Amino acid sequence: MTPEEYCRDRASASGSSFYYSFLFLPAARRNAITALYAYCREVDDAVDEVSDAAIAAAKLDWWQGEVERLFAGAPQHPVTRALAPHLAPFGLTRERMLQVLEGMRIDLAQNRFLDFPALARYCHLVAGVVGEMAAGIFGLSNDATLSYARKLGLALQLVNILRDVGEDARRGRIYLPLDDMQRFGVKTADILNGRYTEGFAQLMNFEAGRARQAFAQALADLPQVDYRAQRPGIIMGAIYASLLDELARDGFRVLHQHVSLTPIRKFSIAWRTWVFGPPARMRRLAGAAGARAGNAAEP
Repeated sequence: MTPEEYCRDRASASGSSFYYSFLFLPAARRNAITALYAYCREVDDAVDEVSDAAIAAAKLDWWQGEVERLFAGAPQHPVTRALAPHLAPFGLTRERMLQVLEGMRIDLAQNRFLDFPALARYCHLVAGVVGEMAAGIFGLSNDATLSYARKLGLALQLVNILRDVGEDARRGRIYLPLDDMQRFGVKTADILNGRYTEGFAQLMNFEAGRARQAFAQALADLPQVDYRAQRPGIIMGAIYASLLDELARDGFRVLHQHVSLTPIRKFSIAWRTWVFGPPARMRRLAGAAGARAGNAAEP
């Protein structure tokens, strides 16, 4: 098996929504983003699939050394060997790849977040930085596109958090900000024990509003000159926005079940978004976000 085949298998086997956004890319960009995605999966699994924190920390230490070997020209792992040819052409940097590891180390050091700024920093490291690297792979000519990529990464990670509240709780983790939980009267024990309360639904709707705002701000920040190149990221946004709508329609009953979209629905959203652009609801939200930004800039 070649390094590229390893990464393709890693991406397709995960069933992730991200895989569907890669399908329409030219071969070189598709290989690069698939290898980057495989890197993110490897380091995430180093934390999530290991119950012993010391072993997980050792695995992350190994990956930190592997990133150093990658940029020294001597990668060992199939994922980093697949990434190696794409570092220079797509501006992938050592700093950003190490920032992803920094985010994974946060998962080992804490299982609660005091407030949204603390959560947003974590989201930036594990998703916003990945968004920046992905934007470089897709193609960018305007640095403002990096702002779009960071906000899109935040939105995607927030949806992941909302979808996985129950699954994370079974691992002893709660990513919902503690001050928001207190505001809506949601107790840690309620989430850990899978108890739905009126406050829980209100809390989830509040956090969903933050995710929708991040989607809207991302689209509003995307320069028109880079719109076509960044369509894979827009596809990710459209799939995740649809998943967020599904979670809301289901009343955020996520403490006992895993809600997901079917593969055929993901592919359908991906194709429609590639051809026709993001769904009308996302465009309306982006227009409103752009108008608010414009008004705020007026003297």
